[in-house]
Amino acid sequence: MKPYKIPESVLVVIHTADLQVLLIERADKPGYWQSVTGSLDAPDEPLLATATRELFEETGIVADGERIVLRDWRLANVYEIYPVWRHRYAPGVTQNTEHVFSVEVPRDVAITLSPREHLNHVWLPHLDAADKCFSASNAEAILQLPHQLR
Repeated sequence: MKPYKIPESVLVVIHTADLQVLLIERADKPGYWQSVTGSLDAPDEPLLATATRELFEETGIVADGERIVLRDWRLANVYEIYPVWRHRYAPGVTQNTEHVFSVEVPRDVAITLSPREHLNHVWLPHLDAADKCFSASNAEAILQLPHQLR
């Protein structure tokens, strides 16, 4: 039996200097667009390590800490886990804590999707990207992007 997911995750908003935002379409829910997300692999996995791992696993982007640097917003959202995904968590777990990160990348960065996780990707102006997200916390993070970068 697969171990239960840890109800603590990261959200990584990927953007360019001119606030074009990368969204990826979920393979398990076509039409559901989002930024990079992922749960901790272990309760003691550092959040930055989770964000770095998920960014690479889902897009092929390597946060090297020099040219491509993950930015920890030191912001956590607590939200109700969608019923369709609750079976992945231990019985009785209904909420997840999501830690927000962003990363600025060059517009021509190569994107390599994990085909078992995502079908397509698209670059959109940040307001359009926020509108396209299915997750309210993801949309809100995208809307906060200009303020976080000041």
